[in-house]
Amino acid sequence: MTELVKSFVLNKVQHIELNRADKKNALIAEMYWALKQALVDAKNNPEVHVILFKGGENCFCAGNDISDFLDESVLDADGPIATFLHELADVNKPMIAAVSGPAIGIGTTLLLHCDLVFATNKAVFSLPFVNLGVCAEAGSSFLLARQVGHLRAAELILSGNSFDAVKAKEYGIINAIIDENSYWQFAQEQAEVLAQKPLQALMTNKRLMKVDNKKLHQAIDQEITEFSNLLKAEEAKAIFKKFLSR
Repeated sequence: MTELVKSFVLNKVQHIELNRADKKNALIAEMYWALKQALVDAKNNPEVHVILFKGGENCFCAGNDISDFLDESVLDADGPIATFLHELADVNKPMIAAVSGPAIGIGTTLLLHCDLVFATNKAVFSLPFVNLGVCAEAGSSFLLARQVGHLRAAELILSGNSFDAVKAKEYGIINAIIDENSYWQFAQEQAEVLAQKPLQALMTNKRLMKVDNKKLHQAIDQEITEFSNLLKAEEAKAIFKKFLSR
């Protein structure tokens, strides 16, 4: 597994941590493969009861590495992004995220798959897809409206504007705002408390709450198709070229 993603098990919790701080944890293909494998490991390990996702202190995830999209194969149906997203949609154990700093694009949409999310006042969320000339991803066109309602989802997706932890909590995207100095420890403690509960009961209750999983997979596939098509359009190409030349 790449050093850009750290994964280990402690007290029945699988810790998954992004480790590309120099690029603000922007995801590239090898990181998607590693994240997918970490989720598979967690699913298959009976000693793992909970998954704790950590982007890194002071920076959760700046989204997809834009330059990675120059290789369009990353969006193939059997490519790293689609493979990871479908695995994420099928996670059968509780997943918790600890967020501070930028949570952009996939850094926000990943949270919609989590069961508990804790963030600090320094967290900044954004779904900037429309501003890049592309569409929502990670099933967010389906999950966000289901979670916060159509009007709020439309506001966040169609505007592409960033928003803070206060708004994220108001909209029900995060559970609580935690002090910057203790949020990581707090999330770990919550994960370990949850991990002490009966595994089958945890998994059954999570499954019962995910009644639309088939629709979620369909949304992921449709988004990838639309994203790929938009990425080839002149409008998106011009935006990406300008972004990469900065």
